[in-house]
Amino acid sequence: MSEGTGPAFSGRRAVPPNNSNAEEDELPTMEIVGLLPRGVQLQDYLNVTDVHLFKDSWDSNKVEHHTDRYDNKKLIVRRGQPYYVQIDFNRPYDPKRDIFRLEYIIGRYPQENKGTYITVPIVSEFQSGKWGAKIILKENHSVRLSVQSSPKCIVGKFRMYVAIWTPYGVIRTTRNPATDTYILFNPWCEEDAVYLDNEKEREEYVLNDLGVIFHGNFDDIKTRSWNYGQFENGILDACLYVMDKAEMDLSGRGNPVKISRVASAMINAKDDQGVVVGSWDNVYAYGVPPSSWTGSVDILLEYHSSGNPVQYGQCWVFAGVLNTFFRCLGIPARIVTNYFSAHDNNANLQLDIFLEEDGKINPKLTKDSVWNYHCWNEAWMTRPDLPVGFGGWQVVDSTPQENSDGMYRCGPASVQAVKHGHVCFQFDTPFVFAEVNSDLVYITAKKDATHLVEAVDKTHIGKLILTKEIGGDGKQDITENYKFQEGKEEERLALETALMYGAKKPLDTEGIHQFKADIDMDFEVEKAVLGKDFKVSITFRNSTSRRYTATAYLSGNIVFYTGVAKSEFKNQTLDVKVEPYSFTNEVVQIKAGEYMGQLLEQAALHFFVSARINETGKVLAMQKSTVLHIPTVNLKVRGQKVVGSDMVVTVEFTNPLKETLYNIWIHLDGPGVMKPIRKMFRELPPNSTLTWEEVCRPWVAGSRKVMATLNCNALRHVYGELELEIKRRP
Repeated sequence: MSEGTGPAFSGRRAVPPNNSNAEEDELPTMEIVGLLPRGVQLQDYLNVTDVHLFKDSWDSNKVEHHTDRYDNKKLIVRRGQPYYVQIDFNRPYDPKRDIFRLEYIIGRYPQENKGTYITVPIVSEFQSGKWGAKIILKENHSVRLSVQSSPKCIVGKFRMYVAIWTPYGVIRTTRNPATDTYILFNPWCEEDAVYLDNEKEREEYVLNDLGVIFHGNFDDIKTRSWNYGQFENGILDACLYVMDKAEMDLSGRGNPVKISRVASAMINAKDDQGVVVGSWDNVYAYGVPPSSWTGSVDILLEYHSSGNPVQYGQCWVFAGVLNTFFRCLGIPARIVTNYFSAHDNNANLQLDIFLEEDGKINPKLTKDSVWNYHCWNEAWMTRPDLPVGFGGWQVVDSTPQENSDGMYRCGPASVQAVKHGHVCFQFDTPFVFAEVNSDLVYITAKKDATHLVEAVDKTHIGKLILTKEIGGDGKQDITENYKFQEGKEEERLALETALMYGAKKPLDTEGIHQFKADIDMDFEVEKAVLGKDFKVSITFRNSTSRRYTATAYLSGNIVFYTGVAKSEFKNQTLDVKVEPYSFTNEVVQIKAGEYMGQLLEQAALHFFVSARINETGKVLAMQKSTVLHIPTVNLKVRGQKVVGSDMVVTVEFTNPLKETLYNIWIHLDGPGVMKPIRKMFRELPPNSTLTWEEVCRPWVAGSRKVMATLNCNALRHVYGELELEIKRRP
């Protein structure tokens, strides 16, 4: 198709940007060349009476393309793989005198050279990587075609036409929304950039609509299920709308690298009116607390219908929504949790903890933070923009942390590049490298304005990196995908490579961590239940024949899970004596009343202990976090667990606190079992139990889950789930 005439700017023809899948531009039903001779009726030539797309969920098109689970009445196919179309004509088709072809159009200003106007010729044999239609059956007035799309085709919703050639021009079918066709990425096609060669991995990372997100602490891992809901009604259109809202040019929407870069910016609303508003201040008056969400469906549908960002999210919410986006479009994706994740503000591979001379933390100088955990996504794709070997899993992080090319986004960054220190490869690899490889450096800021490095902890950051296992809800440790073992030659080489490619490391900390102190210090935080007292035990070991004394300082802080302190609830100074070749144990009692009034959403407490050895002046420093055990929501089901049969879900929760809870919101969700629903309870006195029953009728058979979250001002992150096996209707 020609570009058409438009206004000329500086001597060139200007075509408006084609950046909306939703906008349309009609094609003429007749394109006549010259004048039509008197008496000639174009209707006398071959005419289309009907088009059949075999688009029911049980039809071969959807089953063979693994799109039969989408709750969408239109045809959905994956690129690079043949599908069937039947065209009914007003008379039998005669290949000797009749010429026709299919046309696919996307957006408002279609152009052939941009891939937004596609002509599909009738061919005898398919050519690899090219569009084509092969006649496989002629019967009466009907022709059945096998149509093959290009494996590099734009991903989106196309309008379909049938064009017939006559001596006087083209006759084209009228616009018919029923023949609209969605074309998605195809991990089953070897020529597609997202090809994945393992069937179990494809089932997990593309077709599984239920996931598990790991959170909590490195030594106290907590889980919650997440309803990705990529096949739910309206979600595919909502994902295409996200790219429209970003004004992403349609010609770039066949490239998973470009799509993931745009999506990492658009899932957060920081600077582009994207999907989810982030909030870490524990105030959620104008929206839903992040811990209330049970899945992505409500978020994406609300964003699509209102056009406004949805409030509120934190890292696991951003990761959950982005995972839905990827899987819905056909890009294999998974959520990854990094325990003790560094937010290195200047990407210098160091997290600098500044201490006063008495061992207390200096909050003005300490700008970097260690997140208890941080969730991001990995998406599977080739990277033709990088050297061979750096395709595969790519880190894509939509949590707004740092600015990248003028927007809050991160990735795609090759996991292989991160592991080997190739931080020169785009996009944002230095930031991800720092998240998993930074050193924790304790520095004393002296009164004479000099800085003294006291200690270096090389193993604290990136302690454990997890994702959900394939085919189950268990943990898969993928730490070695990101980093070599500490102390190995490969690990040193990766660090040297990163430094060579421009990663900054302003302080020379080599050798400091190898210094063996005469006194060792460690401490343990007792596993604690919300609303109960617990202990912190500090142990000092003396491995010499000399007696030592020390002044120790413990600071307990209420922290956001991002490692940022809200307030100090405990501080205590201890005078310690350690006899030769022995150890001393100091116990600090933490009372519930000290922390309960200020507790934040995830009930995270952070302890920092430092000690100055009086005889040597050496400073010892350590920090640890703990997450209080929060009560759970109990779920029960009664009735037949059969598709189409009524079933009753019961939600129960007992208030464990010594205070009355007010304005308690419960969110209930069960993918394939029940639609998301929420209910508010005005108050719940101490030790009282609330009960809520809801009738539902499952529509999906197999292994399913029902999930519930409870939120009020005094309690957040209360969660419960129940696994169900739903049987098919007899």
